[in-house]
Amino acid sequence: MAEVSTNALFQETFHGTAADIAGQIGLMWELIKAPLIVPLLRAAMYICLVMELMLFIERLYMGIVIVLVKLFMKKPEKRYNWEPMGEDLEIGNEGFPMVLVQIPMFNEKEVYKISIGAACNLSWPSDRLVIQVLDDSTDPLIKDLVEKECLRWASKGINIRYQIRENRGGYKAGALKEGLKRDYVKDCEYVVIFDADFRPEPDFLRRSIPFLVHNSEIALVQGRWRFVNANECLLTRMQEMSLDYHFTVEQEVGSSTHAFFGFNGTGGVWRIAAINEAGGWKDRTTVEDMDLAVRASLKGWKFLYLGDLQVKSELPSTFKAFRFQQHRWSCGPANLFRKMVMEIVRNKRVNIWKKFYVIYSFFFVRKIIAHMVTFFFFCVVLPLSLLVPEVEVPVWGAIYIPCIITTLNSVGTPRSIHLLFYWILFENVMAFQRTKATFIGLLEAKRANEWVVTEKLGDALKNKEKTKQTKKPRGSLLGDRILPQELGFAVFLFFCGCYDVLYGKSQYFLYIFLQVITFTIAGFGYIGTIVPS
Repeated sequence: MAEVSTNALFQETFHGTAADIAGQIGLMWELIKAPLIVPLLRAAMYICLVMELMLFIERLYMGIVIVLVKLFMKKPEKRYNWEPMGEDLEIGNEGFPMVLVQIPMFNEKEVYKISIGAACNLSWPSDRLVIQVLDDSTDPLIKDLVEKECLRWASKGINIRYQIRENRGGYKAGALKEGLKRDYVKDCEYVVIFDADFRPEPDFLRRSIPFLVHNSEIALVQGRWRFVNANECLLTRMQEMSLDYHFTVEQEVGSSTHAFFGFNGTGGVWRIAAINEAGGWKDRTTVEDMDLAVRASLKGWKFLYLGDLQVKSELPSTFKAFRFQQHRWSCGPANLFRKMVMEIVRNKRVNIWKKFYVIYSFFFVRKIIAHMVTFFFFCVVLPLSLLVPEVEVPVWGAIYIPCIITTLNSVGTPRSIHLLFYWILFENVMAFQRTKATFIGLLEAKRANEWVVTEKLGDALKNKEKTKQTKKPRGSLLGDRILPQELGFAVFLFFCGCYDVLYGKSQYFLYIFLQVITFTIAGFGYIGTIVPS
Protein backbone atom coordinates (compact mmCIF):
# COMPACT_ATOMS: atom_id res chain seq x y z
CA MET A 1 0.00 0.00 0.00
CA ALA A 2 2.81 2.36 0.91
CA GLU A 3 4.65 1.48 -2.30
CA VAL A 4 1.59 2.26 -4.41
CA SER A 5 1.14 5.61 -2.70
CA THR A 6 4.79 6.48 -3.27
CA ASN A 7 4.62 5.65 -6.98
CA ALA A 8 1.42 7.61 -7.39
CA LEU A 9 2.92 10.60 -5.60
CA PHE A 10 6.08 10.41 -7.77
CA GLN A 11 4.06 10.24 -10.99
CA GLU A 12 1.85 13.14 -9.88
CA THR A 13 4.86 15.25 -8.93
CA PHE A 14 6.69 14.47 -12.17
CA HIS A 15 3.57 15.20 -14.22
CA GLY A 16 3.03 18.49 -12.43
CA THR A 17 6.68 19.51 -12.89
CA ALA A 18 6.61 18.71 -16.60
CA ALA A 19 3.41 20.68 -17.06
CA ASP A 20 4.55 23.76 -15.16
CA ILE A 21 8.26 23.84 -16.05
CA ALA A 22 7.83 26.76 -18.45
CA GLY A 23 5.87 28.70 -15.87
CA GLN A 24 8.45 28.02 -13.18
CA ILE A 25 11.29 29.20 -15.41
CA GLY A 26 9.29 32.30 -16.21
CA LEU A 27 8.66 32.95 -12.52
CA MET A 28 12.36 32.54 -11.68
CA TRP A 29 13.26 34.92 -14.53
CA GLU A 30 10.88 37.57 -13.19
CA LEU A 31 12.25 37.14 -9.66
CA ILE A 32 15.90 37.75 -10.66
CA LYS A 33 15.31 40.17 -13.54
CA ALA A 34 14.46 43.33 -11.60
CA PRO A 35 17.05 43.11 -8.80
CA LEU A 36 19.91 41.54 -10.79
CA ILE A 37 19.60 41.31 -14.58
CA VAL A 38 18.31 44.82 -15.27
CA PRO A 39 20.99 46.69 -13.23
CA LEU A 40 23.81 44.54 -14.66
CA LEU A 41 22.63 44.89 -18.25
CA ARG A 42 22.07 48.63 -17.84
CA ALA A 43 25.59 49.04 -16.42
CA ALA A 44 27.02 47.00 -19.30
CA MET A 45 25.10 49.18 -21.76
CA TYR A 46 26.48 52.41 -20.27
CA ILE A 47 30.03 51.02 -20.32
CA CYS A 48 29.61 50.02 -23.97
CA LEU A 49 28.20 53.43 -24.87
CA VAL A 50 31.18 55.14 -23.24
CA MET A 51 33.58 52.88 -25.15
CA GLU A 52 31.67 53.56 -28.36
CA LEU A 53 31.98 57.31 -27.81
CA MET A 54 35.72 56.90 -27.21
CA LEU A 55 36.04 55.02 -30.49
CA PHE A 56 33.86 57.58 -32.27
CA ILE A 57 35.98 60.51 -31.05
CA GLU A 58 39.16 58.71 -32.06
CA ARG A 59 37.81 57.92 -35.54
CA LEU A 60 36.57 61.50 -35.95
CA TYR A 61 39.95 62.86 -34.89
CA MET A 62 41.67 60.57 -37.37
CA GLY A 63 39.29 61.65 -40.12
CA ILE A 64 39.82 65.36 -39.50
CA VAL A 65 43.61 65.01 -39.30
CA ILE A 66 43.90 62.94 -42.48
CA VAL A 67 41.86 65.54 -44.40
CA LEU A 68 44.13 68.32 -43.13
CA VAL A 69 47.22 66.27 -43.97
CA LYS A 70 46.03 65.62 -47.53
CA LEU A 71 45.02 69.25 -48.09
CA PHE A 72 47.78 71.24 -46.41
CA MET A 73 50.77 69.13 -45.44
CA LYS A 74 53.73 68.91 -47.77
CA LYS A 75 54.86 65.65 -49.26
CA PRO A 76 57.54 63.75 -47.30
CA GLU A 77 60.15 64.72 -49.91
CA LYS A 78 59.45 68.38 -49.05
CA ARG A 79 59.17 67.95 -45.27
CA TYR A 80 62.43 66.05 -44.94
CA ASN A 81 65.80 66.25 -46.65
CA TRP A 82 65.74 63.98 -49.67
CA GLU A 83 68.05 63.57 -52.63
CA PRO A 84 68.08 60.69 -55.12
CA MET A 85 70.89 58.18 -54.79
CA GLY A 86 73.31 58.10 -57.71
CA GLU A 87 76.78 56.91 -58.61
CA ASP A 88 79.64 59.27 -57.95
CA LEU A 89 82.22 59.46 -60.75
CA GLU A 90 85.07 59.65 -58.23
CA ILE A 91 84.07 57.07 -55.61
CA GLY A 92 81.67 54.96 -57.71
CA ASN A 93 79.30 52.84 -55.65
CA GLU A 94 80.95 53.85 -52.38
CA GLY A 95 78.37 56.64 -52.14
CA PHE A 96 75.68 54.03 -51.58
CA PRO A 97 75.36 52.77 -48.00
CA MET A 98 75.55 49.06 -47.27
CA VAL A 99 72.05 47.62 -46.96
CA LEU A 100 70.99 44.27 -45.53
CA VAL A 101 67.80 42.61 -46.80
CA GLN A 102 66.34 40.04 -44.41
CA ILE A 103 63.74 37.51 -45.59
CA PRO A 104 62.49 35.37 -42.69
CA MET A 105 60.89 32.09 -43.83
CA PHE A 106 59.14 29.07 -42.36
CA ASN A 107 58.08 26.27 -44.72
CA GLU A 108 57.21 28.80 -47.45
CA LYS A 109 56.97 26.36 -50.35
CA GLU A 110 54.46 28.39 -52.36
CA VAL A 111 56.12 31.82 -52.16
CA TYR A 112 59.87 31.46 -51.53
CA LYS A 113 60.82 31.95 -55.21
CA ILE A 114 58.74 35.11 -55.51
CA SER A 115 60.21 36.83 -52.46
CA ILE A 116 63.82 35.86 -53.14
CA GLY A 117 63.49 36.89 -56.78
CA ALA A 118 61.98 40.28 -55.88
CA ALA A 119 64.77 40.98 -53.37
CA CYS A 120 67.48 40.00 -55.85
CA ASN A 121 65.99 42.35 -58.45
CA LEU A 122 66.20 45.42 -56.22
CA SER A 123 67.84 48.34 -58.02
CA TRP A 124 70.89 48.78 -55.79
CA PRO A 125 74.58 48.20 -56.45
CA SER A 126 75.23 44.50 -55.89
CA ASP A 127 78.43 45.18 -53.95
CA ARG A 128 76.48 47.40 -51.51
CA LEU A 129 73.69 44.90 -50.88
CA VAL A 130 73.52 41.75 -48.76
CA ILE A 131 70.45 39.51 -49.02
CA GLN A 132 69.91 37.22 -46.07
CA VAL A 133 67.41 34.37 -46.27
CA LEU A 134 66.61 33.33 -42.70
CA ASP A 135 65.08 29.89 -43.11
CA ASP A 136 63.49 28.31 -40.03
CA SER A 137 61.76 25.62 -42.08
CA THR A 138 61.21 22.23 -40.48
CA ASP A 139 60.53 20.42 -43.76
CA PRO A 140 63.86 19.14 -45.20
CA LEU A 141 62.47 19.18 -48.75
CA ILE A 142 61.49 22.84 -48.51
CA LYS A 143 64.83 23.77 -46.93
CA ASP A 144 66.60 22.10 -49.85
CA LEU A 145 64.47 24.01 -52.38
CA VAL A 146 65.13 27.36 -50.69
CA GLU A 147 68.87 26.70 -50.47
CA LYS A 148 69.05 25.77 -54.15
CA GLU A 149 67.18 28.97 -55.06
CA CYS A 150 69.72 30.99 -53.08
CA LEU A 151 72.59 29.21 -54.81
CA ARG A 152 71.00 29.89 -58.19
CA TRP A 153 70.95 33.65 -57.52
CA ALA A 154 74.42 33.55 -56.01
CA SER A 155 75.71 32.07 -59.26
CA LYS A 156 74.44 35.23 -60.99
CA GLY A 157 76.63 37.42 -58.83
CA ILE A 158 74.06 38.33 -56.17
CA ASN A 159 75.42 38.57 -52.61
CA ILE A 160 72.83 36.26 -51.04
CA ARG A 161 73.31 34.22 -47.86
CA TYR A 162 71.26 31.24 -46.77
CA GLN A 163 71.05 31.03 -42.98
CA ILE A 164 69.49 28.36 -40.79
CA ARG A 165 69.29 27.87 -37.01
CA GLU A 166 69.35 24.80 -34.82
CA ASN A 167 65.95 25.70 -33.34
CA ARG A 168 63.16 28.27 -33.78
CA GLY A 169 63.80 30.01 -30.49
CA GLY A 170 62.12 33.41 -30.51
CA TYR A 171 60.39 32.63 -33.80
CA LYS A 172 60.67 35.55 -36.23
CA ALA A 173 62.26 37.89 -33.67
CA GLY A 174 64.87 35.24 -32.90
CA ALA A 175 65.68 34.76 -36.58
CA LEU A 176 66.04 38.50 -37.23
CA LYS A 177 68.17 38.95 -34.13
CA GLU A 178 70.42 36.05 -35.06
CA GLY A 179 70.79 37.41 -38.59
CA LEU A 180 72.11 40.73 -37.35
CA LYS A 181 74.90 38.95 -35.45
CA ARG A 182 76.60 37.61 -38.59
CA ASP A 183 80.10 38.96 -39.28
CA TYR A 184 79.29 40.08 -42.81
CA VAL A 185 76.53 42.37 -41.44
CA LYS A 186 78.82 44.63 -39.39
CA ASP A 187 79.36 47.04 -42.31
CA CYS A 188 75.62 47.40 -43.05
CA GLU A 189 73.97 50.65 -41.92
CA TYR A 190 70.37 49.77 -42.76
CA VAL A 191 68.23 46.66 -42.82
CA VAL A 192 65.05 46.12 -44.82
CA ILE A 193 62.69 43.29 -43.91
CA PHE A 194 60.40 41.47 -46.32
CA ASP A 195 58.22 38.57 -45.23
CA ALA A 196 58.17 35.58 -47.54
CA ASP A 197 55.08 36.71 -49.46
CA PHE A 198 56.26 40.30 -50.05
CA ARG A 199 57.35 41.50 -53.47
CA PRO A 200 59.03 44.94 -53.45
CA GLU A 201 59.36 46.98 -56.61
CA PRO A 202 62.95 47.36 -57.90
CA ASP A 203 63.12 51.03 -56.84
CA PHE A 204 62.07 50.38 -53.23
CA LEU A 205 65.50 51.10 -51.74
CA ARG A 206 66.24 54.08 -53.98
CA ARG A 207 63.04 55.76 -52.79
CA SER A 208 63.32 54.92 -49.09
CA ILE A 209 67.02 54.90 -48.15
CA PRO A 210 67.62 58.64 -48.95
CA PHE A 211 65.27 59.62 -46.10
CA LEU A 212 67.47 57.71 -43.67
CA VAL A 213 70.74 58.91 -45.18
CA HIS A 214 69.84 62.61 -45.08
CA ASN A 215 67.78 62.68 -41.84
CA SER A 216 69.72 61.31 -38.89
CA GLU A 217 66.69 61.42 -36.55
CA ILE A 218 64.66 58.94 -38.63
CA ALA A 219 64.93 55.30 -37.56
CA LEU A 220 62.29 53.68 -39.76
CA VAL A 221 60.77 54.19 -43.21
CA GLN A 222 57.63 52.10 -43.64
CA GLY A 223 56.06 51.28 -46.99
CA ARG A 224 52.42 50.50 -47.70
CA TRP A 225 51.11 47.00 -48.32
CA ARG A 226 49.24 46.25 -51.55
CA PHE A 227 47.48 42.94 -51.94
CA VAL A 228 47.88 40.78 -55.02
CA ASN A 229 44.98 38.50 -54.07
CA ALA A 230 42.46 41.05 -52.78
CA ASN A 231 39.89 39.93 -55.36
CA GLU A 232 40.37 36.22 -54.66
CA CYS A 233 37.28 35.83 -52.45
CA LEU A 234 34.98 37.75 -50.12
CA LEU A 235 37.29 37.02 -47.17
CA THR A 236 40.20 38.82 -48.82
CA ARG A 237 37.97 41.75 -49.81
CA MET A 238 36.93 42.17 -46.16
CA GLN A 239 40.56 42.11 -45.04
CA GLU A 240 41.52 44.67 -47.66
CA MET A 241 38.89 47.07 -46.28
CA SER A 242 40.25 46.81 -42.74
CA LEU A 243 43.93 47.06 -43.70
CA ASP A 244 43.44 49.89 -46.18
CA TYR A 245 42.00 52.04 -43.39
CA HIS A 246 45.01 51.16 -41.24
CA PHE A 247 47.46 52.23 -43.94
CA THR A 248 45.51 55.12 -45.44
CA VAL A 249 44.55 56.75 -42.15
CA GLU A 250 46.17 55.34 -38.99
CA GLN A 251 49.73 55.06 -40.29
CA GLU A 252 49.54 58.35 -42.17
CA VAL A 253 48.19 60.25 -39.16
CA GLY A 254 50.75 58.74 -36.79
CA SER A 255 53.60 59.58 -39.15
CA SER A 256 52.44 63.13 -39.91
CA THR A 257 51.52 64.28 -36.40
CA HIS A 258 53.74 62.34 -34.00
CA ALA A 259 56.40 60.72 -36.22
CA PHE A 260 55.31 57.47 -34.55
CA PHE A 261 53.35 54.43 -35.65
CA GLY A 262 53.59 50.69 -35.24
CA PHE A 263 56.10 48.99 -37.50
CA ASN A 264 54.20 46.51 -39.66
CA GLY A 265 56.88 43.84 -39.39
CA THR A 266 57.71 43.89 -43.09
CA GLY A 267 58.03 46.29 -45.99
CA GLY A 268 60.08 48.75 -43.95
CA VAL A 269 63.70 49.91 -43.65
CA TRP A 270 65.37 50.28 -40.24
CA ARG A 271 68.51 52.11 -39.22
CA ILE A 272 70.50 49.34 -37.53
CA ALA A 273 71.91 51.79 -34.96
CA ALA A 274 68.33 52.55 -33.83
CA ILE A 275 67.55 48.84 -33.44
CA ASN A 276 70.64 48.38 -31.30
CA GLU A 277 69.94 51.46 -29.17
CA ALA A 278 66.37 50.28 -28.54
CA GLY A 279 67.64 46.95 -27.24
CA GLY A 280 67.33 44.84 -30.37
CA TRP A 281 64.66 42.32 -31.26
CA LYS A 282 62.74 40.76 -28.35
CA ASP A 283 60.44 37.76 -28.38
CA ARG A 284 58.46 38.56 -25.22
CA THR A 285 55.24 39.02 -27.24
CA THR A 286 53.92 37.87 -30.62
CA VAL A 287 54.26 41.43 -32.00
CA GLU A 288 58.03 41.83 -31.99
CA ASP A 289 57.69 44.53 -34.66
CA MET A 290 55.43 46.74 -32.52
CA ASP A 291 57.60 46.08 -29.48
CA LEU A 292 60.72 47.36 -31.26
CA ALA A 293 58.85 50.38 -32.63
CA VAL A 294 57.60 51.49 -29.22
CA ARG A 295 61.02 51.04 -27.60
CA ALA A 296 62.77 52.96 -30.40
CA SER A 297 60.21 55.75 -30.14
CA LEU A 298 60.84 56.05 -26.41
CA LYS A 299 64.52 56.59 -27.26
CA GLY A 300 63.54 59.66 -29.28
CA TRP A 301 63.73 58.16 -32.78
CA LYS A 302 61.24 59.26 -35.45
CA PHE A 303 59.40 57.16 -38.02
CA LEU A 304 58.26 58.01 -41.54
CA TYR A 305 55.42 56.36 -43.43
CA LEU A 306 55.38 56.59 -47.24
CA GLY A 307 51.91 55.87 -48.56
CA ASP A 308 53.05 55.84 -52.18
CA LEU A 309 55.91 53.37 -51.51
CA GLN A 310 53.92 50.21 -52.11
CA VAL A 311 54.91 46.59 -51.62
CA LYS A 312 52.88 43.72 -53.03
CA SER A 313 51.88 41.03 -50.55
CA GLU A 314 49.37 38.27 -49.97
CA LEU A 315 46.31 38.15 -47.71
CA PRO A 316 45.30 34.94 -45.91
CA SER A 317 42.66 33.33 -48.13
CA THR A 318 41.61 30.54 -45.75
CA PHE A 319 39.52 31.25 -42.67
CA LYS A 320 41.73 29.11 -40.44
CA ALA A 321 44.87 31.04 -41.42
CA PHE A 322 43.06 34.35 -40.96
CA ARG A 323 41.83 33.41 -37.47
CA PHE A 324 45.33 32.47 -36.33
CA GLN A 325 46.69 35.72 -37.74
CA GLN A 326 44.01 37.80 -36.00
CA HIS A 327 44.65 36.03 -32.71
CA ARG A 328 48.32 37.00 -32.92
CA TRP A 329 47.55 40.56 -34.01
CA SER A 330 45.03 41.07 -31.18
CA CYS A 331 46.72 39.18 -28.36
CA GLY A 332 50.20 40.58 -28.98
CA PRO A 333 49.38 44.32 -28.69
CA ALA A 334 47.32 43.75 -25.53
CA ASN A 335 50.16 41.77 -23.99
CA LEU A 336 52.69 44.43 -25.02
CA PHE A 337 50.46 47.14 -23.51
CA ARG A 338 50.47 45.22 -20.22
CA LYS A 339 54.26 44.99 -20.28
CA MET A 340 55.10 48.54 -21.41
CA VAL A 341 52.43 50.93 -20.12
CA MET A 342 54.40 51.95 -17.01
CA GLU A 343 57.63 52.18 -18.99
CA ILE A 344 55.91 54.63 -21.34
CA VAL A 345 54.52 56.66 -18.43
CA ARG A 346 57.91 56.94 -16.74
CA ASN A 347 59.84 57.79 -19.91
CA LYS A 348 61.40 61.26 -19.89
CA ARG A 349 62.64 61.50 -23.48
CA VAL A 350 59.23 62.00 -25.13
CA ASN A 351 56.65 64.67 -24.37
CA ILE A 352 53.35 64.14 -22.57
CA TRP A 353 51.30 64.56 -25.76
CA LYS A 354 53.15 61.73 -27.47
CA LYS A 355 52.81 59.52 -24.38
CA PHE A 356 49.07 60.18 -24.35
CA TYR A 357 48.83 59.33 -28.04
CA VAL A 358 50.72 56.05 -27.63
CA ILE A 359 48.90 54.90 -24.48
CA TYR A 360 45.38 56.12 -25.20
CA SER A 361 44.95 56.24 -28.97
CA PHE A 362 47.49 53.73 -30.26
CA PHE A 363 47.07 51.04 -27.61
CA PHE A 364 43.92 51.52 -25.51
CA VAL A 365 41.34 52.64 -28.08
CA ARG A 366 42.60 50.90 -31.24
CA LYS A 367 43.99 47.68 -29.80
CA ILE A 368 41.60 47.05 -26.89
CA ILE A 369 38.43 49.18 -26.92
CA ALA A 370 37.75 48.75 -30.66
CA HIS A 371 37.52 44.94 -30.34
CA MET A 372 35.60 44.86 -27.08
CA VAL A 373 32.90 47.40 -27.91
CA THR A 374 32.23 45.76 -31.28
CA PHE A 375 31.70 42.36 -29.69
CA PHE A 376 30.06 43.15 -26.35
CA PHE A 377 27.74 45.89 -27.58
CA PHE A 378 26.49 44.41 -30.86
CA CYS A 379 26.70 40.70 -30.07
CA VAL A 380 25.81 40.63 -26.36
CA VAL A 381 24.28 43.79 -24.87
CA LEU A 382 22.05 44.79 -27.80
CA PRO A 383 20.58 41.26 -28.26
CA LEU A 384 20.04 40.86 -24.49
CA SER A 385 18.25 44.22 -24.35
CA LEU A 386 15.59 42.66 -26.59
CA LEU A 387 14.86 40.13 -23.82
CA VAL A 388 14.84 42.83 -21.12
CA PRO A 389 12.62 45.71 -22.34
CA GLU A 390 13.38 47.65 -19.13
CA VAL A 391 16.83 48.35 -20.62
CA GLU A 392 16.42 50.52 -23.69
CA VAL A 393 19.45 51.09 -25.89
CA PRO A 394 19.39 54.64 -27.31
CA VAL A 395 19.03 54.88 -31.07
CA TRP A 396 22.09 57.12 -31.37
CA GLY A 397 24.22 54.41 -29.77
CA ALA A 398 22.74 51.50 -31.70
CA ILE A 399 22.48 53.08 -35.16
CA TYR A 400 23.69 56.63 -35.72
CA ILE A 401 27.19 56.60 -34.21
CA PRO A 402 28.03 53.08 -35.49
CA CYS A 403 27.02 54.19 -39.00
CA ILE A 404 29.33 57.21 -38.79
CA ILE A 405 32.21 55.08 -37.50
CA THR A 406 31.66 52.55 -40.27
CA THR A 407 31.56 55.28 -42.91
CA LEU A 408 34.84 56.72 -41.61
CA ASN A 409 36.38 53.24 -41.73
CA SER A 410 35.42 52.85 -45.39
CA VAL A 411 37.46 55.79 -46.70
CA GLY A 412 40.50 53.60 -47.31
CA THR A 413 38.76 51.35 -49.85
CA PRO A 414 36.15 53.30 -51.82
CA ARG A 415 35.93 50.55 -54.45
CA SER A 416 34.40 48.23 -51.83
CA ILE A 417 31.78 50.66 -50.50
CA HIS A 418 29.02 48.32 -51.73
CA LEU A 419 30.37 45.61 -49.41
CA LEU A 420 30.18 47.82 -46.33
CA PHE A 421 27.21 46.03 -44.73
CA TYR A 422 28.79 42.61 -45.24
CA TRP A 423 31.99 43.98 -43.74
CA ILE A 424 30.11 45.12 -40.59
CA LEU A 425 28.60 41.67 -40.07
CA PHE A 426 31.93 39.96 -40.67
CA GLU A 427 33.80 42.32 -38.33
CA ASN A 428 31.26 41.59 -35.58
CA VAL A 429 31.99 37.87 -35.94
CA MET A 430 35.74 38.43 -35.90
CA ALA A 431 35.37 40.76 -32.89
CA PHE A 432 34.55 37.66 -30.84
CA GLN A 433 37.93 36.09 -31.72
CA ARG A 434 39.77 39.39 -31.26
CA THR A 435 38.16 40.14 -27.90
CA LYS A 436 39.04 36.68 -26.64
CA ALA A 437 42.64 37.14 -27.83
CA THR A 438 42.78 40.61 -26.22
CA PHE A 439 41.81 39.22 -22.83
CA ILE A 440 44.37 36.43 -23.23
CA GLY A 441 47.04 39.07 -23.89
CA LEU A 442 45.99 41.35 -21.03
CA LEU A 443 45.87 38.46 -18.56
CA GLU A 444 48.91 36.78 -20.13
CA ALA A 445 46.99 33.52 -20.23
CA LYS A 446 47.94 30.19 -21.78
CA ARG A 447 47.86 31.17 -25.49
CA ALA A 448 49.47 34.60 -24.98
CA ASN A 449 52.69 33.56 -26.75
CA GLU A 450 51.15 31.24 -29.33
CA TRP A 451 52.85 31.75 -32.69
CA VAL A 452 51.37 30.18 -35.80
CA VAL A 453 52.89 31.28 -39.11
CA THR A 454 50.21 32.57 -41.49
CA GLU A 455 49.77 30.09 -44.32
CA LYS A 456 50.46 31.50 -47.79
CA LEU A 457 49.10 29.93 -50.96
CA GLY A 458 50.98 32.04 -53.52
CA ASP A 459 49.85 31.19 -57.03
CA ALA A 460 48.67 27.72 -56.07
CA LEU A 461 45.01 28.60 -56.62
CA LYS A 462 45.37 29.68 -60.23
CA ASN A 463 44.59 26.24 -61.61
CA LYS A 464 42.62 23.28 -60.35
CA GLU A 465 45.52 20.85 -60.25
CA LYS A 466 47.54 23.03 -57.90
CA THR A 467 44.45 23.71 -55.83
CA LYS A 468 44.14 19.98 -55.17
CA GLN A 469 47.77 19.87 -54.08
CA THR A 470 47.25 22.83 -51.75
CA LYS A 471 44.50 21.17 -49.75
CA LYS A 472 45.76 19.79 -46.50
CA PRO A 473 45.16 16.23 -45.29
CA ARG A 474 42.02 15.70 -43.33
CA GLY A 475 42.36 16.76 -39.73
CA SER A 476 39.95 17.31 -36.90
CA LEU A 477 36.55 18.40 -38.21
CA LEU A 478 35.89 20.11 -34.88
CA GLY A 479 38.27 23.06 -34.81
CA ASP A 480 39.47 23.01 -38.42
CA ARG A 481 36.03 23.63 -39.83
CA ILE A 482 33.20 23.48 -37.27
CA LEU A 483 33.56 26.23 -34.64
CA PRO A 484 31.21 25.52 -31.70
CA GLN A 485 31.55 28.96 -30.11
CA GLU A 486 30.47 30.80 -33.26
CA LEU A 487 27.57 28.38 -33.73
CA GLY A 488 26.61 28.88 -30.08
CA PHE A 489 26.39 32.63 -30.64
CA ALA A 490 24.30 32.00 -33.75
CA VAL A 491 21.78 30.05 -31.63
CA PHE A 492 21.76 32.75 -28.95
CA LEU A 493 21.19 35.53 -31.48
CA PHE A 494 18.49 33.49 -33.24
CA PHE A 495 16.60 33.16 -29.96
CA CYS A 496 16.89 36.91 -29.31
CA GLY A 497 15.73 37.67 -32.84
CA CYS A 498 12.70 35.39 -32.54
CA TYR A 499 11.78 36.97 -29.20
CA ASP A 500 11.97 40.42 -30.79
CA VAL A 501 9.70 39.29 -33.63
CA LEU A 502 7.10 37.94 -31.18
CA TYR A 503 7.21 40.53 -28.38
CA GLY A 504 9.51 43.39 -29.31
CA LYS A 505 8.86 46.75 -30.91
CA SER A 506 12.39 47.76 -31.94
CA GLN A 507 12.65 45.74 -35.19
CA TYR A 508 16.30 45.01 -34.41
CA PHE A 509 15.50 41.44 -35.46
CA LEU A 510 16.37 42.44 -39.04
CA TYR A 511 19.97 43.02 -38.00
CA ILE A 512 19.98 40.11 -35.56
CA PHE A 513 18.94 37.54 -38.16
CA LEU A 514 21.57 38.76 -40.62
CA GLN A 515 24.16 38.44 -37.87
CA VAL A 516 22.85 34.91 -37.18
CA ILE A 517 23.52 33.99 -40.82
CA THR A 518 27.05 35.40 -40.64
CA PHE A 519 27.89 33.57 -37.40
CA THR A 520 26.49 30.37 -38.89
CA ILE A 521 28.55 30.67 -42.08
CA ALA A 522 31.67 31.30 -40.00
CA GLY A 523 30.77 28.52 -37.57
CA PHE A 524 30.64 25.97 -40.38
CA GLY A 525 33.81 27.35 -42.00
CA TYR A 526 32.28 28.40 -45.31
CA ILE A 527 34.61 31.39 -45.71
CA GLY A 528 37.69 31.71 -47.89
CA THR A 529 39.05 29.82 -50.86
CA ILE A 530 39.33 26.41 -49.23
CA VAL A 531 36.81 24.78 -46.90
CA PRO A 532 38.53 22.17 -44.69
CA SER A 533 37.34 18.61 -45.32
